[in-house]
Amino acid sequence: MKYFFLLIIFLNSICAFAQKVKVLDKQTGKIIKNVSIFNAKETINITTDKDGFSDISEFNATEIIIFSHLSYAVLRVRKSVVKSKNYIIYLTKESEQLDEVVVSLFKREERTNRIAEQIAILNSKKIQRASAQTSADLLATIPGVKVQKSQFGGGSPVIRGMEANRVLLVVDGVRMNNAIYRKGHLQSAITVTPNMLEKTEVVFGPSSVIYGSDALGGVIHYYTKTPKLSEENEVDSQFFSRFSSVNNEITTNISVEVRSQKWASLTSISHSDFGDLKAGKNRAHGFKDWGKVFFYSENNNGNYKEYPTVNMDPNLQRNTGYNQTDILQKFFIPITRNTDIKLNFQYSTSSDIPRFDRLTELKNKKLKFSEWFYGPQKRFLASAQMFLSPNKKGMETGIITAAYQNVQESRIQRKFGSLDRSYREENVAVYSLNGDFSVLLTADKKRALSYGFEFAYNDVTSNAYGKELNIVAGEIEGFSRTFKVQSRYPDGSSAYLSSAVYIDYRQDINSKSTLNSGIRFTNTNLTATWIDQTFIQLPDTNIQLNHSAVTATLGYVFKPNKNWQINSVLSSGFRAPNIDDVGRVREKAGNVTVPNITVTPEFAYNAEIGVQKYFNEKKFRFGANIYYTLLDNYIQRDFVYNPDGSIVQVAFDGDFGNAVSNQNKRTAYITGVTASYLGRISPIWKTSGFVTYTKGRTYDSREPMSSIPPIFGQFEMSYVVAEIELGAAIRFNAKKEISDFNITEGIDNHELTPIVAKNAMDERIKYYGTPSWITMGLNANYTLSNSVSVQARLDNLLDQHFIEFASGVASPGRNLSLSFRANF
Repeated sequence: MKYFFLLIIFLNSICAFAQKVKVLDKQTGKIIKNVSIFNAKETINITTDKDGFSDISEFNATEIIIFSHLSYAVLRVRKSVVKSKNYIIYLTKESEQLDEVVVSLFKREERTNRIAEQIAILNSKKIQRASAQTSADLLATIPGVKVQKSQFGGGSPVIRGMEANRVLLVVDGVRMNNAIYRKGHLQSAITVTPNMLEKTEVVFGPSSVIYGSDALGGVIHYYTKTPKLSEENEVDSQFFSRFSSVNNEITTNISVEVRSQKWASLTSISHSDFGDLKAGKNRAHGFKDWGKVFFYSENNNGNYKEYPTVNMDPNLQRNTGYNQTDILQKFFIPITRNTDIKLNFQYSTSSDIPRFDRLTELKNKKLKFSEWFYGPQKRFLASAQMFLSPNKKGMETGIITAAYQNVQESRIQRKFGSLDRSYREENVAVYSLNGDFSVLLTADKKRALSYGFEFAYNDVTSNAYGKELNIVAGEIEGFSRTFKVQSRYPDGSSAYLSSAVYIDYRQDINSKSTLNSGIRFTNTNLTATWIDQTFIQLPDTNIQLNHSAVTATLGYVFKPNKNWQINSVLSSGFRAPNIDDVGRVREKAGNVTVPNITVTPEFAYNAEIGVQKYFNEKKFRFGANIYYTLLDNYIQRDFVYNPDGSIVQVAFDGDFGNAVSNQNKRTAYITGVTASYLGRISPIWKTSGFVTYTKGRTYDSREPMSSIPPIFGQFEMSYVVAEIELGAAIRFNAKKEISDFNITEGIDNHELTPIVAKNAMDERIKYYGTPSWITMGLNANYTLSNSVSVQARLDNLLDQHFIEFASGVASPGRNLSLSFRANF
């Protein structure tokens, strides 16, 4: 009998052990300690230990078990289901309630209901549903973000009327902005393919306290996919393919994830081949020839054509096609219980990318350029991130990021009637080190402190040369001679060093209000040397510029009840002039940008207020944000004058043009509002939409500011039942009056808008501005199984012809896109 009782005790102990549940992070696969586990009546309340385990044998077999942790969404699951999952539970950091989404944008994980700034999040499901051809197209789906394109192989995001080097791009915690990010339009957003993104977060308004220089309009943070650990050795593969009719796009992505308890790896390779883009045929704007391509250059891929070629289909935008390959390799290695390492390697390269707006530029009513294209744009990133969770008094969590980036870009151009081809090549090496740490100051987690540092060093090499084509029997047979060409940036050497420290404080004043504040000190140092003075002479060929700035932010979140949230923010930002501001030389539309070594930082002072109202148990949200930004000492491109008041003339590639340079002005303002809604109107119907209005003017000259888009917006509706999801969307833009264009800088590309009149006496042209437009689209997704799904999109259903504000290429016409996704 004694042995029988011992056997019973032994079997009970086995059963009890078998009912030990292990709680893991769904994203990383790591254990989660201090998870509260209880039933609905709270008669049982237990917590996971330091190894993520907890014994749930006390719960009844049919009982609902609730898993709760401050940093994760609450999970309710029946015990029988826990058993079917082999007693392994994954918690996610994204909740169904709209105010409980966790973001990492502020270099710490925080719930959105504690953040005063306007933010937007695209998670993996939204990215997959958007099925965007490029990351620039993906950004265009975000409320409040506009995208400009000078060619199809590009995309310059505009946030609150600011773009290019006034918007900060970040990938996996590493700044993409470098010392030659230019003012105007910047096409670097596409070098991170959407197929490799886990999510994208956007913060609107000056964010210089956390991110330093350049974050005047906002921050766009790309997060690429990360491998996660597994209790058992696993290999997961994914195959994705898409075809789009509007430009015969074929995109293929293959990824392999290897998981184990001690390490994980993710390898992803993506290749996209884009043909020439076809514009819409239906011209509701009334301009029958605007945007049509009647002639084009066939001088590509080593071909030589002395004269332009007639385009048999003027709606087909010749010289817009290109291809791009992206490679991502990540390793996730837990070193200790409180220390993880992520190794991140990214490489992006493209074919030659034709500069469409320059290849359609006219001079004396004829095409000006026979060749104008970007050479392969290459971006390499290698970073190591150490994630620390010591949970000590001085630091609860921290991330140290060391990174190296190398960016190569080039510009090749030649005019019709000339055999002289010019080459301009740039190489930027960026070395950076960041530390971001946070600590909870009280046990109830109502007070938190974040602090950090940043160092970034940019080494810029700029080279330029010219070659004369040797033509034999209509074919290129090498080159007959070489000649000097003005380099785009200082040809001696140039470097840019930025160093900074910051501190950020968050306090829950009470259950209804949260205060956020922060301050940052940044110092920048720029050096540059010019050697060749053949074309442009400078008073000083060796310069060193040193600038410092202190920026601050103060945000307040007030929640009078569970269905209302009111946010207010006061913030400042700055942008120190980089090498592009100081030393760029280039020509556009008869104006030649020349160096200005006296330019100084520009500052932004921002005030905004946001309101959010929740309905239907927080399954539906309406929100609005209104802001006012004052720009002080703002930088604008303007003419350079001689002492007698005439414009300086300079030579560039055989022609003379008006000299312009980046110059500091006095003050200007940008104000605007974005209203949006998001959520479910029933268990099977979801909807979202937004409208954005922006206005900007200079106080000193009363000119419109550049890059201010017209009113724009989007409305979507989707129906989801079982394995089928159907959706419809409407996108629209109001007219941009020509009186609201900034003519001085030329960034708004007013000369690319329709012509309504021309004075025969003085040949002055009157432009129309950007016409209004509206498009409709349909989409469908069908999940065949847990591992296979197909998707179809029909965009621009009515085949409307339209061109986005300030863009040089027409948007796609009617487009049928078919996608296939499979997991193995």
